[in-house]
Amino acid sequence: MTMAPRSLRFHIVNVFAEEAALSGNALAVIEDARALSDEEMQAIALQFNLSETTFVLPSEVATARVRIFTPSFELPFAGHPTLGAAHVVAELGSAADAVTLEMKAGVISVEREGDTWTLSAKSPTFRQASSTRAEVAEMLRLDERDLVGPVMWIDTGSEQLVVPLASRDAVERCQPVPHLLARHGSNATRQGLAYVWASDANGQIVARFFFLKHGSVVEDPGTGSACANLGGWHLATKTPLPLDLVVRQGEKTGRRCRLRLRVDAAHRIMVSGRVVEIGRGELDAG
Repeated sequence: MTMAPRSLRFHIVNVFAEEAALSGNALAVIEDARALSDEEMQAIALQFNLSETTFVLPSEVATARVRIFTPSFELPFAGHPTLGAAHVVAELGSAADAVTLEMKAGVISVEREGDTWTLSAKSPTFRQASSTRAEVAEMLRLDERDLVGPVMWIDTGSEQLVVPLASRDAVERCQPVPHLLARHGSNATRQGLAYVWASDANGQIVARFFFLKHGSVVEDPGTGSACANLGGWHLATKTPLPLDLVVRQGEKTGRRCRLRLRVDAAHRIMVSGRVVEIGRGELDAG
């Protein structure tokens, strides 16, 4: 007997969107993934070929369980998939203004005000980078004088190398060298990633996030996990609190993103962004 094809409902949302709907970081959200194997989830993420695809499942400890896949592997946590999945979970349910999402990194609380969603990140862990400032500068094709402040590995759910730079110009000049990014930007779980940032003349943060994909350097339009790790960097360096920053990312990718980072006096890290649904449909999973 020929089995009927499985039809999966999906949503496409843009996270960290500016006023234009076709801005922000795109995300696919699969409504009900209970019938899918790990291998099928990975194949569907490759089919969409976005930076991440999320799969919604029932949870006994949260509003929903969410799994996050890049086209190549699964992530324990990522910011824009958390906010985008929360938006879809709320719309499928009671349209609540607060949900909890069970992820491999733990249960994440997410709240909204209008179309802006805010996640509360885990408390950070941090460690100094073992690479020298000269090595990190060479990795980014910068001068060592372009680096300011400590280069650190920060983890609020997904550990990343956080590199503070002296100016917006230095951020824009970054051109990571693939083999050096692999050497200095790798940890126990991922190979080759770096988040660079600086304050601009308006007091906002301009940031870029680089990672390796099939040996080439790729830039992410908007990275909520890295924004949360930036909050962790400020805690590690004892920046006066509370902190409330606008983070601009994605200009070089053609997908401008606006993120808001807050760190309160109790050391809670919150990342916010506007979520806009731009499409939905059905996927024939075979």
